[in-house]
Amino acid sequence: MHHSVNPTLPAADAPATPAAALLAGPKKPRGRPRKTLDERDDGNRRVELLHAAARLFHEKGFDATRTRDIAAAVGMQSGSPFYHFKTKNTLLYAVMEEGMRSALARQSAVLQAAAASAPDTETLLRLLVRSHFEVLLGPGSDFIPVMLYESRALTARQRLLLARLQRDYEAVWEPVLQALCESGRLHGPLQLIRLLIFGALNWSVKWFDVRKGASLDDLSDAAIALFLQSPPRSG
Repeated sequence: MHHSVNPTLPAADAPATPAAALLAGPKKPRGRPRKTLDERDDGNRRVELLHAAARLFHEKGFDATRTRDIAAAVGMQSGSPFYHFKTKNTLLYAVMEEGMRSALARQSAVLQAAAASAPDTETLLRLLVRSHFEVLLGPGSDFIPVMLYESRALTARQRLLLARLQRDYEAVWEPVLQALCESGRLHGPLQLIRLLIFGALNWSVKWFDVRKGASLDDLSDAAIALFLQSPPRSG
């Protein structure tokens, strides 16, 4: 999802077909599965703080957002966020981590729902693109844009942890893009294709405005028309 990440599935681990990749999904992390943001809300104010922080970091930027601004947005005293997050940097990382985990959950749910119908590779790519646009531009979509453009404020360890989540997210795309390359629908080196596609999709957060009339479905259709070549003619 970020250009500095270079995820590649080793050949031995790559599922045989795009449909198999969707059914298998990314490898599950060891230990107990991490709960979603809503599942982790135990009655404190963590959920409200993360949503408010994501919105303000997105609108104003990390450096220009003060902790007291985030506290005020949820009706807290200026020092109260530090009960939940040690520093503003810790809060920034929590926003980005939540964005990636939510993106993974959404992508998995969309593709698992579609897998039973054995969609072709073009349909699989459209589902991935549409889900990605929902993460970037849909309701409550402040989290991932913050991750894309504020990562310079993270520590090296925080960037490493996020990169692992990004690899899980992008690994699902690999067999789909590979199959489209092999069928002649995509032309060029696979890794460059992946980077160019994510670069184009992610840049939409800078210019897309739903008030100008286009829907996320329209955006997805346009992206697929841009990326894919016409099917090769038989004979």
